[in-house]
Amino acid sequence: MMLPVPAAGVVFILAWIYPSYALYFHIGETEKKCFIEEIPDETMVIGKYRTQLWDKQSASFLPATPGLGMHVEIKDPDTKIILSRQYGSDGRFTFTSHTPGEHQICLHSNSTKMALFAGGKLRVHLDIQVGEHTNNYPEIAAKDKLTELQLRVRQLLDQVEQIQKEQNYQRYREERFRMTSESTNQRVLWWSIAQTLILIVTGIWQMKHLKSFFEAKKLV
Repeated sequence: MMLPVPAAGVVFILAWIYPSYALYFHIGETEKKCFIEEIPDETMVIGKYRTQLWDKQSASFLPATPGLGMHVEIKDPDTKIILSRQYGSDGRFTFTSHTPGEHQICLHSNSTKMALFAGGKLRVHLDIQVGEHTNNYPEIAAKDKLTELQLRVRQLLDQVEQIQKEQNYQRYREERFRMTSESTNQRVLWWSIAQTLILIVTGIWQMKHLKSFFEAKKLV
């Protein structure tokens, strides 16, 4: 299961292990939570969330008021904003990746409604589905009038397509890693050559300096 890792107090990094996961987290008044999701290209992602407010009287989390909203912002690997929208206390957002890599999903509550829970806590339940898990197969079967066998074949085809996208993404990552390794090795090689030249030049200079010193002292 993916584990959140705090960075700068606001960022969680989620390793891409499963194409679907659900979690909940707490945020304060002006706090922002971000998640990094590794997604292949041309892959649909659906996120669903619901919020709960901390009630001091009952000492429990209760459903948030309709006036409380959440702002969702999503950036692609090139830090280009592909979605920035204000939603309600419960919401659903959808986007399709066009560039493979790490996508940043950020959520924060709107600042105009903070008085509703000033000094309290807000719990956000987040469910993210990636790839073929975004498909509503019962709805597809009813719409296209598919038999159980046809629906199963459709599911298998979608799974194969998603596996191909994941394989392509892994090859893309491997190529980037290879290029980075080659670049690093080349820099290390040139740095080693530079160090060797510096040592040779320094040795020659020291030898000439010592020779001049001995000649000046008439030791040689």
